[in-house]
Amino acid sequence: MGKSKRNSPKPGGNRAQRLAERKVALDQAAQAVTRPFEGLAAECDLVALREFVPSATATLKLSPEVAAERSVVLATVLPGAVAALVRAGDQPTGYVGTQMQFHGPDPAADLAAAILWTQSAEPGDSLTSVESIAGGPRLADVIDPGADLELVVHQDFDWWVPAGVTPDPQVAATIEQAKQAIMPSARLELGADSVGAAWWVDAGEKAHVRWVRPENEDDLMLALARLHASGGLHMGEGSRFAGSFRTHGLLVPVFDLDPERHSSEWTAPAAEFGARLLAALATDAPLTSEERRSRDGLRSRQVTLR
Repeated sequence: MGKSKRNSPKPGGNRAQRLAERKVALDQAAQAVTRPFEGLAAECDLVALREFVPSATATLKLSPEVAAERSVVLATVLPGAVAALVRAGDQPTGYVGTQMQFHGPDPAADLAAAILWTQSAEPGDSLTSVESIAGGPRLADVIDPGADLELVVHQDFDWWVPAGVTPDPQVAATIEQAKQAIMPSARLELGADSVGAAWWVDAGEKAHVRWVRPENEDDLMLALARLHASGGLHMGEGSRFAGSFRTHGLLVPVFDLDPERHSSEWTAPAAEFGARLLAALATDAPLTSEERRSRDGLRSRQVTLR
C-alpha cells in the first residue's frame, strides 16, 4: 500500500523555509549598526564586556531624562543569559546583561530598552529578550555618555545570588559549573593617558591581552604596521603579537603572554606599548615598502567577529 500523503511536506517547502530564514538574516544584517557604542566614553569597555569578558559588573550612571526609580547594574551575563532582571530587596535593583541570548541589530538600542524595562518591572521579574524599536532610545539617551564604567571584575558568578541568600540546588549547581569554566581575567589599569580598554585573561597554556582601541580601523592598522616593521609590536619579553579582530566597528589587537606572570606585571609593558602606538598613530609619513609588507601581513591575519 502506498504511503499517505497527508503528512508529506509540500514540494519545495524546505527550500521556501530556508529562503525565508535567509531573508530574515539578510534583513537583520542590513539593519545592523556598525559601531553601536560610538560616542560613549565607555565604548571600548562595552565592546569588551559584550564580546569576551567573562564576569564583570558596573553600576550605571543614568541620564536625568530617565527619572530613575531604581539603580541599574550593567553585567556581562545574567542567569539564563536573559536581557534583564529586577532583584528584589529593600531597594530593588535592575540588572541588564550585555551577553544576552537573543539580540537585535543594534546592541545599544537593546541595552537602552532593557534599562528602561527595569524601571517599571516588578521585583523578581526577568526579561528573556528585548525588542528595541527602530528610532527609539539608544544607550546614549539613557546613560551619561561621558561617564566611564566603574567596573568590578569577578572571578566567579557568586554575584548572581544576593548576599545572605541561599540559592536553590539547581542555581547553585549552575554557578559552580560556570565557576569551573571561567578564565581568570583583569582589566589593565594603565593610567589617565591610556587609550581604549586592555583586558588580560589567563587561558591556561597562554595568557592574552585583548586591547579594544577606539581609533579608526585603517589608521590603527597603519600604526600597527609601522611598529611591526620597526620591531616594536610587542609588550616586552614573554609577549608576542598574535593578530587582531574586528568587532562593533573597532579593531582589537591581541597579544600572547607568558602565563606565569601575574596580570599586574604586564601593566608597565602595556603602557610602554601604548605610548609607542600613539606615536605611530601621530605619524603621517607614507608607508615604506617594508611597512606596506607588514600591513598586508597583519591584514591577512585579521578576523571579523561581527
